Amino acid sequence: MKYHGLAESQRLADLLEDALAKEKRLWKVPVFKNGQILGTDISQFQYQEVILWLGKLSKLFRFYPETCALGVCILNRLLASVKAQPKYLRCIAITSLILAAKVNEEDEVIASVKDLAARSGCNFSTAEILRMERIILDKLRWDLYTATAIDFIHIFHALVMSGHPHLPQRCAQKKPCLQVALWTRQVQHCMACHQLSQFKGSTLALAIITLELERLTPDWFSVFTDLLKKAQIASAELIRCREMVDEFFDSLEFAFPPNAVYILHAANIVGGHAGRPDQGPGKTRAWGAGPRWARRVRANGGGAEEVDEFYDGFGCLYNEEMAVEVGGDGTGGLGEAYQGGVSPCPPLQPPVS
Repeated sequence: MKYHGLAESQRLADLLEDALAKEKRLWKVPVFKNGQILGTDISQFQYQEVILWLGKLSKLFRFYPETCALGVCILNRLLASVKAQPKYLRCIAITSLILAAKVNEEDEVIASVKDLAARSGCNFSTAEILRMERIILDKLRWDLYTATAIDFIHIFHALVMSGHPHLPQRCAQKKPCLQVALWTRQVQHCMACHQLSQFKGSTLALAIITLELERLTPDWFSVFTDLLKKAQIASAELIRCREMVDEFFDSLEFAFPPNAVYILHAANIVGGHAGRPDQGPGKTRAWGAGPRWARRVRANGGGAEEVDEFYDGFGCLYNEEMAVEVGGDGTGGLGEAYQGGVSPCPPLQPPVS
């Protein structure tokens, strides 16, 4: 069902109001002091590690990004409510993810707790996870669902597209679904940063979106003020979050030293292709993992033209492992991996010391 004009605007305003009300009522995060969660022995590195582990489990179980985000919210609320011990951290984490899946996922998608525990390799028994379920439900009073940063990404994106229909023509990602996928990927990166976890999901989502809009369009400030007013976020808080997010993304881009040396293994090249047996001379596959900025070469008549492509999150709406088919004639669209006989770069590996 499509909504037009005032009806659509009112529906989006109601969704935002409801999400903000849920966040105000339920949002809670652990406080870090001297590199540890206050009142516990859980360090910020252990916290970051378990959030990254949750992200890997979510991909392994093929859960939606919203499920992973809700699992992190449940984990944060419990860690802010009880004094947990490090040895129980992973049990709390996987149980939070399973509870989030029961809220968000379709019943037929979710495997049994026994199967999920076995596939995760967490070394916790089904009885321990079920016992932790009861503890979490009791501490959170069975009120699990809250609006996450990814929920706000969807709402803010819809508001931008509704109120500023000219923006898609100026964006690097012409398809709105790809833009949402990119912002979702950025939120997933931010969830593992303990400093950024101190910001509400609405603030984090708006910071990510406005940073991108600032880069893409000169009239971004009008969009920024409109969203800020609707989200009822203090401008000083949002500016602080924007600065921290921007600094965090810069640290991700330059995670490796500038003089890092990589070794190309010839075994990864088979018949001029990137070492995948299912690839013949007629087609190849482009995989959407890489840094925020990537460079590709596109055939342009007799020469070659370098094109900057902002493609992190090109999984075409949340499926990061999805392959993009490219025809042998070089007409592969966004996921173009090679044209005119140019093969994609095989996987590079750090040198073995």
